Amino acid sequence: MSYTKPIVSKLYCSSSQMVFGVRKRPHVVNGGGFVVTDCSTEKVVFKVYGCGIHGKKEELILRDGDEEALLLMRRKAGMVEALSIYKKWKGYSVNYEGSQKLVFSLKEPGNSCLVKNKGIRISIEAGAVGNKGWDFEIRGYFPDKHCSIVDTRGNIVAQVIN
Repeated sequence: MSYTKPIVSKLYCSSSQMVFGVRKRPHVVNGGGFVVTDCSTEKVVFKVYGCGIHGKKEELILRDGDEEALLLMRRKAGMVEALSIYKKWKGYSVNYEGSQKLVFSLKEPGNSCLVKNKGIRISIEAGAVGNKGWDFEIRGYFPDKHCSIVDTRGNIVAQVIN
């Protein structure tokens, strides 16, 4: 599957392999989160805010190296999620005026025995969803620092290795 339109911006696309480092920040530093750096230049590329005590519960903000907001991610909560076998997140692009546009949805298997071996599935809202009902799947387990993001054809588009 080839996408003619990037999810966030062409600025964050590369035709060659890139190596990034991901560092978790302590909760006392701006509420925690993550810092992503380009290993070749050691420049900060992305920051994730909202993982700790200062962020809104169930809300994350992805910012670029210049602190500009790129994505706002919200977890769907309430009675609908309580009755669902999936945890659902929605990702919104944020423009300079503060308006939001839905960009993607993410379905994470809950603790149900019905979905034990399912990966996290991502659907791109702006593009045509593949015939499987999703565009990307995260296989593996991020906390173990061993997972891959694959497209509907099984091609690895990103990888986390220890």
